[in-house]
Amino acid sequence: MPVKAVCVLSGDVKGTIYFEQNADSDAVKVTGEVTGLKAGNHGFHIHEFGDNTNGCTSAGPHFNPHGKEHGAPDASVRHAGDLGNVVADAGGVAKVDITDKQISLSGPLSILGRTVVVHADPDDLGVGGHELSKTTGNAGARLACGVIGICKA
Repeated sequence: MPVKAVCVLSGDVKGTIYFEQNADSDAVKVTGEVTGLKAGNHGFHIHEFGDNTNGCTSAGPHFNPHGKEHGAPDASVRHAGDLGNVVADAGGVAKVDITDKQISLSGPLSILGRTVVVHADPDDLGVGGHELSKTTGNAGARLACGVIGICKA
């Protein structure tokens, strides 16, 4: 039976993100939709803490249990929470469809209780040359966030 989780995003933009992992799989399927974005790429990350008491700021840095530099989702060096970008269309809607093997819904790499953050700017995937490239992807302000919780099956 698969493990399922959900995150309701609130802030300057809105959305609902779903997570699903089959018991026999090391991959997590991430799907959903974010609305109210400007057209283009927006950084999409799992942050360390499930704390939104001070808005999205209290979610802390990217989830990075291995102490690596920021990178692209397919890079060998990346934070576990580096899920790249979501792309908003001209209507401001980003459809999310990601499969990732560095996060989990159980065990030491579990993202349950952590926060999803959607950023204002594109994630440069650690290769932008900006002073923030290797820590945040220089993805800018945190537009929306929400804590990942267990979903009713």
